[in-house]
Amino acid sequence: MTDQPPSDRFKAEMPQIPGVSSPAAHPSTAVNPTAKLVIGVLAVLLVVFVGARWAVRFGHPSRAAEQQPQIEVPSPAPDPSTLLPHATDTEPGIAEIEEVAKPWSSQEFYFRRSSGENISAVLVRLPGGSPLQTTGYWAFSLNATYGNFKLVYVTDLKKLKSDYGFRAKHPMVGNPCSRTVFDPLKMSSLPGNVFARGGIVQGSDLRPPLSIEIQVRGKEILAVRAE
Repeated sequence: MTDQPPSDRFKAEMPQIPGVSSPAAHPSTAVNPTAKLVIGVLAVLLVVFVGARWAVRFGHPSRAAEQQPQIEVPSPAPDPSTLLPHATDTEPGIAEIEEVAKPWSSQEFYFRRSSGENISAVLVRLPGGSPLQTTGYWAFSLNATYGNFKLVYVTDLKKLKSDYGFRAKHPMVGNPCSRTVFDPLKMSSLPGNVFARGGIVQGSDLRPPLSIEIQVRGKEILAVRAE
């Protein structure tokens, strides 16, 4: 009989092989060289992959920009009023004689009053008169005398008939709001024994358009004073 506990009596002892130590007695801390190699290769592949992704994304921004469609933004259209002559006290010229050489040819311009107000106006070459004399021209304001309306110089005789119901043989000035028609070849008498060009041949307006005095100096036409 022995004094060992019952649980120890039936423990099987591992067979001892000469020259080989038990793993339990000497736990191994060495790493398999093959595992080291695999881990190293995976680390290198990961670095290469990440580097390639970074190069593709950030390495060629100029090429990506070249591939983007080029959108041209149109420049704003110039203000038409800046392209028209502006008659002032120091620079009253509004046109050259050659620019309005034909009868009924016209030139739009702005006349600046001493108050600083710019008047939209039209210069008309009248038939029969000499281009070297002021009587060969008529300039008038496009602002209606009464009311906030704009006058128009109408050279299309068919438009005069359709829009105003007026048959004309030459261009006229019209007020689209009141359908008044002014004849550039007719004169009207105003209070104070004053005559104004642009006699009313149809409509209810009270007087012709406001005139602008014209002078001719050499080959240049000047606007010098508003009525």
